[in-house]
Amino acid sequence: MSFLGFLDRAHTVAPAHFSRWLIPPAALAVHLCIGSIYGFSVFNEPLTRVLGISASIKGQDWSIPEVGWIYSIALIMLGLSAAVLGRWVERVGPRKTIVASAFCFCGGLWISALGVAFHSITLVYLGYGVLGGIGLGLGYISPVSTLVKWFPDRPGLATGMAIMGFGGGALIGAPLGVELMAHFKSPASVGVKETLLVLGTVYFAFMMFGAFTIRVPATGWLPRGYVAVTAPKKLVTQSHVSLDAAWKTPQFWLLWGMLCMNVTAGIGILGQASLMCQDMFGVSAAVGGGFAGLLSIFNMAGRLFWSSTSDRTGRKTIYSVFFLLGALLYLLVPFAEKQQSVPLFVLLTALIISMYGGGFATIPAYLRDLFGSMHLGAIHGRLITAWSMAAVLGPQLVNYISTYQKEHGVPKAEAYNATMYLMAGLLMFGLCCNLLVRPVHDRFHHSDAI
Repeated sequence: MSFLGFLDRAHTVAPAHFSRWLIPPAALAVHLCIGSIYGFSVFNEPLTRVLGISASIKGQDWSIPEVGWIYSIALIMLGLSAAVLGRWVERVGPRKTIVASAFCFCGGLWISALGVAFHSITLVYLGYGVLGGIGLGLGYISPVSTLVKWFPDRPGLATGMAIMGFGGGALIGAPLGVELMAHFKSPASVGVKETLLVLGTVYFAFMMFGAFTIRVPATGWLPRGYVAVTAPKKLVTQSHVSLDAAWKTPQFWLLWGMLCMNVTAGIGILGQASLMCQDMFGVSAAVGGGFAGLLSIFNMAGRLFWSSTSDRTGRKTIYSVFFLLGALLYLLVPFAEKQQSVPLFVLLTALIISMYGGGFATIPAYLRDLFGSMHLGAIHGRLITAWSMAAVLGPQLVNYISTYQKEHGVPKAEAYNATMYLMAGLLMFGLCCNLLVRPVHDRFHHSDAI
């Protein structure tokens, strides 16, 4: 058997008595690696000193806005690649997809190291941004789709286990990146090039572990003791909807709007957490950085907690909580600033970010309820284009509105208040989308599953 043949879906079908609990570690291995994208900000400042080493050389070194586009391009490509390649992912299976993801994501890191060596921002954009972003999209949707098929009894728990890893990637990747840059730093290098090479190699090894561990269940497989629901809940279908049909349903676009609003609100806070804390309460940069790290923990924990809870409450209910409670919390942030209550501010933002993460982890299960599991990976891939849109909208809204406020004489501590009210409004729009979700009409149902 050739290596490529070994990667085929047919050779990943699990044998009898295979434990489905081996799948979550495989999914986590992949998502913890690609989730390091959330910690990319640790490279921002060093990348502006590649030539100057100790200080940025104006007109020669890259600027922060130039470097910032690396992250944005990667997230945009995540959504686009997942949307375009989702059908291929379902056809070839998780092993070949994860191997392709590893070559793209880690190859992107290696190419970016080359770009740093030659001081070519275009090469870094192509490496980490374009190629790495394609790896992100492939690696994101495949483990999620596979886990849902292994856990038909607890799809919310299954998606939470995988996507928790993506949210926690920065907790490992960011400190590791900082330590490696400190280790490789020299009078001739800021250490970024060497760090990207090492990280690419380490991540490649872990993603290969995930690729060769993962399996798909045999046709007709069900967990021991599982009994199919004969009288399903209103929004939970026992049928399947194809990708082409799902794309045309109002339910798909309502969920797209919900995810976009939830992510826009959350990512705006997450991306500016450290600076917000410094501006609103006058704390040091070190304290602001610690606050950003704390939010990452709640981002990760919220993915497992909220998605698992949705198995009992239903997805529509849990999303209503996200939007209603989230809007209230955003409205209370200006109050916390006025009272100069750091503990209240931390509590409010931590809960907001937990629901931001929970929205990511719950949406695949929501898709499973409405459209079945036949083309879940492909449908999920199309849906997370909402994430790409939100990744641009959220940070830009916070950045531009707060900057405008500061430039027009609003005190720094109050410059974010208008943004908080806007985010609450966006969540109310998301709530309206959620309340309009109904079961998918029978005419969209498909009789055969792949």
